[in-house]
Amino acid sequence: METSFASDNYAPVHPKVMAALADANEGPARAYGADAWTELLDERVEEIFGWGSLAFPVLNGTGANVVALMAAAPRWGAVVSSELAHVNTDENGAPERVGGLKLLTHPSGLEGKLTVADLESWQQDIGNVHRAQPGVVTITQATEVGTVYRQGELRELADAAHELGMAVHMDGARLANAAAFLGCGLRDLVTEVGVDLLSLGAAKNGGMFGEAVIVMGPGEALTKASSDFRRDAAAAVPYLRKTTMQLASKTRFISAQLLALLGQPARISGGRLPISQRLWLKNAKHANEMAQRLREGVDGLAPTVRITRPTEANAVFATLPRTMADKLREQFAFYDWGPGESDDRVEVRWMCSWATTAEEVDSFVAALNQQMPTDRPVN
Repeated sequence: METSFASDNYAPVHPKVMAALADANEGPARAYGADAWTELLDERVEEIFGWGSLAFPVLNGTGANVVALMAAAPRWGAVVSSELAHVNTDENGAPERVGGLKLLTHPSGLEGKLTVADLESWQQDIGNVHRAQPGVVTITQATEVGTVYRQGELRELADAAHELGMAVHMDGARLANAAAFLGCGLRDLVTEVGVDLLSLGAAKNGGMFGEAVIVMGPGEALTKASSDFRRDAAAAVPYLRKTTMQLASKTRFISAQLLALLGQPARISGGRLPISQRLWLKNAKHANEMAQRLREGVDGLAPTVRITRPTEANAVFATLPRTMADKLREQFAFYDWGPGESDDRVEVRWMCSWATTAEEVDSFVAALNQQMPTDRPVN
C-alpha cells in the first residue's frame, strides 16, 4: 500500500484504543449511553473542561458539528464561519440540509482564521427581520490550513461574539494538535477562553470512529449570556442527537475510545499520570513533529517547491509543478488543495498522523529531491 500524506483519517487505530475497544466488548452493557464507559467519560470531561460540562458521544465529526450548531442557534439563526470551515466546504451542506442553518462565511486569509472585525461585519444584520440572524460563530482549531489560534485570539473572538449575542462553537477535530503546538491543556483552549460548545475529535488522533459534543458547564461561563447558551444547549443536545441519527445504540464503543485518548477519571487512575503521558497529547505531538520534519526537509527546495502557509499543527502546504505532484502520487497519497501561482503549478496539502514515521517522511523528501531540476537556482 502506498504511504499516505493525504489525511490523518487514513491512519490506523492506535493499539491502545483498539485494546480499549476489545475491553469494552466483554459482555453486555446498557445501550444508548447508559453504560459504565459513558458514565466515566462524563466524569473525565468534567475534570478536563470544568464543573457541569457534559459529553454527548456521536457517530462522526459532521454529526458533532451539526448537532452542536443546531443546539446553539435558534431556528431563524445563522452560523458565522470562515469560508474555509469544514462545515462550509466538506460536509455536503449538512448544516443547511439537516440543521436548517444558513452559513454566513467570511474570507479568512492565508492563515484561515476569523477575526473580531469579521464577526462585527455581520452586526448590521442583527435585528433585521429580512436577514438570517447571526446566532453562533464556529471556529476551527487547528484551522483547515494547519494554523493555530492562540489563547488571546480565542478570548477576543469569544468576547466579541458574546457581546453580539452569539454563542461560540469550536470544531475541535484537531484540537489536540493545537494544544500540543501551544504546550497547553485542552481546557486552556476551550473553557478558559469562553468557548460554549465543542466538537471533540477522536478519529484523527488515533480513534476508530466517533466524536463527542461537549457543552461547557454554565457555571464556568464568563458572561450570563454565555451561561444561558450553555444551559439551553445542554437541554437540547440529547433530543437533537436522536433526531439527527447521531445517537449510537452501542455508545460504549465511542466512549471507550475517548477514554483511552483522554485518560480515566482521577478516582480510577489515581491522578498519577502526567499530562505529557496522556495518549491524546502524545499522538498529536508526534503528528506535529512529523509535519515539522517534513517542512524542514522541503524548506530548501524553493523555488521549485514553495511552502505556502505556516506549519503549526500536522499539515504542510506547498506549491509545486503539477507534473511533479502527479509523479509523487505514484508512491505517496496526498491531495491537491488549490491552484498554484500559475497554471502549471498546484498547491497541495501533506498531512501527518500519529502513525507517520520519520522513515516515511525522509523517504518522501528523498523522492522530492530526486525530481528536482539539476539546474535549479540556489535558494
